[in-house]
Amino acid sequence: MPRSAICLVVDRWHSGYVGAYGNTWLPTPEVDRLAARGFVFDQAIIDSPELERLYRAWWQGWPAIRRREAPEDWPSLARRLGESGVHTALLTDEPLLARSSLAEDFAEVVLWESALEAQVAATIDQTHAARCFAQMVDWLEKAPRPFWLWCHWTGFGGPWDAPLELRESFREEDDPPAYPGCQPPEKHWVSPPDPDELLAYSFAYAGQAMVLDACLGGLAIFLADSGLEKELLWVLLGARGYPLGEHGRLGPCDEALYSELVQTPWIMVYPDGLGATARSQALVEPADLWATLLGWWQLPIDPPPPTAYDLTPVVREEVLAVRDRICLVHPAGQQAIRTPAWYLRTTESLEEGEGWELYVKPDDRWEVNNVADRCPEVADALKQAFEQTGQHLQTGRLADLPPLEEILRVGIE
Repeated sequence: MPRSAICLVVDRWHSGYVGAYGNTWLPTPEVDRLAARGFVFDQAIIDSPELERLYRAWWQGWPAIRRREAPEDWPSLARRLGESGVHTALLTDEPLLARSSLAEDFAEVVLWESALEAQVAATIDQTHAARCFAQMVDWLEKAPRPFWLWCHWTGFGGPWDAPLELRESFREEDDPPAYPGCQPPEKHWVSPPDPDELLAYSFAYAGQAMVLDACLGGLAIFLADSGLEKELLWVLLGARGYPLGEHGRLGPCDEALYSELVQTPWIMVYPDGLGATARSQALVEPADLWATLLGWWQLPIDPPPPTAYDLTPVVREEVLAVRDRICLVHPAGQQAIRTPAWYLRTTESLEEGEGWELYVKPDDRWEVNNVADRCPEVADALKQAFEQTGQHLQTGRLADLPPLEEILRVGIE
């Protein structure tokens, strides 16, 4: 049977607000059902918060740390699939993506109507998300087989139009009212923010999460009723997270490389139940999706990718890991490196003198306890590992990159 796939990307999706990723107070039953039917990557890390670099990784297997552009003859996934007889389509409400050069290889590009003038909805059906999902279903009803459908929804970076009733449903007697606005809030506090203010924003964000969950449930019902779920791979991704008060930030702000921004949901649901109910602690990054989708369509990974890996062996539980580090870069010059045991990032004041923060992973999920001054040897070794990785990538000698020292992989006992 010809293979098809849907990749649904939700931008600004905070993994801490998903039941499948540990949330216990916000009901996300539909996402949790998808996670139970599929395979969950617990340590999915984006290597750049810049949308163009993120898509260069997803669609071309080109990592952000390799700063120069991919060669002109480097094939995109859409081009490879189109040449193999797979119909490719991009549906999005993000104009920058729809009009980018990266989208030109798709056979079909649909830019959904923006929601710049959106207002708080009275019901879920009236939200911008519901309209986008309805248009996705309309496309799927007439989709040519086989197909690759990529949907990018601005998500929590778009209008916060969840009904007030949903936002207020989380309040208890002495809690502040939920944030009533439609514009996604953005703040950067120097001193600790007011807990009641953060609570108000978190109620509103949770309302948006419930809208997303309901829309995903409707899509799942359609795929089941139409029989499509028996023939396609469904990939559910977060593009970037949305800080909600962690590290004094609300919203994108300066895109500081903390986990609330860079650690995102990634769930894969296979038609034959492969990987169902399982999850992995393997470090995975956006370029891996490029290689994994080529594997899904049984296409050769050619030319060999710089750092991309087909994750099917992880899903099959044939291997536990594919890499020992992920290097992250920021448009403003911030850098970070994540290993199984540590996370090192530059501070925001590099122009005033280099500063570093070091956190123990995976225990310190949201980077609360900076241990750089207590483990300087670890910080120094991670800085060197970052530089080595970049150098080997630029020169094309990644195969010669030495493995990390044991302390960087397993931590301090």
